[in-house]
Amino acid sequence: MISNETGKKVIVIGGGFAGLNFVQRFYNSKHYQVTLVDKNNYNYFTPLLYQVATSFLEPSSISYPFRKLFRDRDIAFRMAGILRVDPDAQKVYLSDESILPYDYLVFAAGSQTNFYGIESIKKNAISLKGVDDALIMRNTMLKTMERAAATTDPEERTRLLTIVIAGGGPTGVEVAGMLAEMRKFILTKDYPELKHAKGAIHIVDGGANLLAPMSEKTHKGTYKALTELGVKVKLHAHVTDYSDQKVSFNDGEIIEAGTLIWAAGVIANTFEGIPASSLGPGKRMKTDHFNKVEGVENIFAIGDISIQFTDPVYPKGHPQVAQVAIQQGTTLAKNFLLLTKGKPSKPFKYFDRGDMAIVGRHNAVVDLFKHKVHLNGFMALIAWLFIHVISLVNYNNKVRTLYSWIYAYLTRDQVLRMIFRT
Repeated sequence: MISNETGKKVIVIGGGFAGLNFVQRFYNSKHYQVTLVDKNNYNYFTPLLYQVATSFLEPSSISYPFRKLFRDRDIAFRMAGILRVDPDAQKVYLSDESILPYDYLVFAAGSQTNFYGIESIKKNAISLKGVDDALIMRNTMLKTMERAAATTDPEERTRLLTIVIAGGGPTGVEVAGMLAEMRKFILTKDYPELKHAKGAIHIVDGGANLLAPMSEKTHKGTYKALTELGVKVKLHAHVTDYSDQKVSFNDGEIIEAGTLIWAAGVIANTFEGIPASSLGPGKRMKTDHFNKVEGVENIFAIGDISIQFTDPVYPKGHPQVAQVAIQQGTTLAKNFLLLTKGKPSKPFKYFDRGDMAIVGRHNAVVDLFKHKVHLNGFMALIAWLFIHVISLVNYNNKVRTLYSWIYAYLTRDQVLRMIFRT
């Protein structure tokens, strides 16, 4: 499957959880020449994007430049997008007009927001997939608050202060909780004009529960925590349109809202040159149990962009979550290194370490060991904080993030509500 010759060129597309965990195994490697290609010049911690978007963390707390990370590590970096791949010639064509030859190509390019073909939502809603999105959301929300404070029309004020969040997964739930906390403890301090203003936060999901893959205890705890914060939960419903500040649902209901936050699904990034026959549901690349892409040679895919049907526990493919990406990146790197020693590769096997989400300032929900252990409340919050702090890529990130969290927790406030224009 992989030759054990030394000096093989390995191109890695994408420096998220999967790509970075793969690359880190080859620091100062004598066997492979590794180049990471990413459209950004930094890695960022996806699970905390919503805290940047809601002004609780600054972008530099969850991100770190690749070139500084790879300093003296013998890993090459190129900031560029991918125009196309030529599997026959084994070349990658970049947006900076350069061409990179490869012996092995590893796709770890993740996914993008799925708007399900609804143009009005794509045009008018706020998505949350990268740092740029988080800053756009932060600026948009703060500008909306300023508009609400300035208007003398009570109906317009109510509309501006009404927010609909589409998607009841971790991102949607965590955004809803954070915004509800801000509305409850911060809004009237910063905007005394809005002391008696109306408006509401709605979260909607097409399923029967929020955080659907988690346990029944989590479903009930999440619903209780959000409703106690004043969030209105709407289940068994889909958003079908958003225009003229009106959110339309498949059951006929319409909510007038100044903001629609879209967290309702993702679809894998695709690249010219990868045949359609190699793509599966969600446009994810179909891979075998070694993460080799079907239908092409010397190309691998890990993380959100990959889908495997070889695991009997996950016959429809693994969930598109950070732990899968981390473990696939690490396993594939180990296989590359095993083969330099003449040893056989090991198939990927996912170990589910559990799921967690934070719901407001005091509450978190944690399911461990396939729902056998459930935590909520303060203990779950401590577990959530610990896991997220140790997962940050650099010591500086850990310190800055922990400081910001402690300050926000003790004061029920934060200091990052500035609108920075670019």
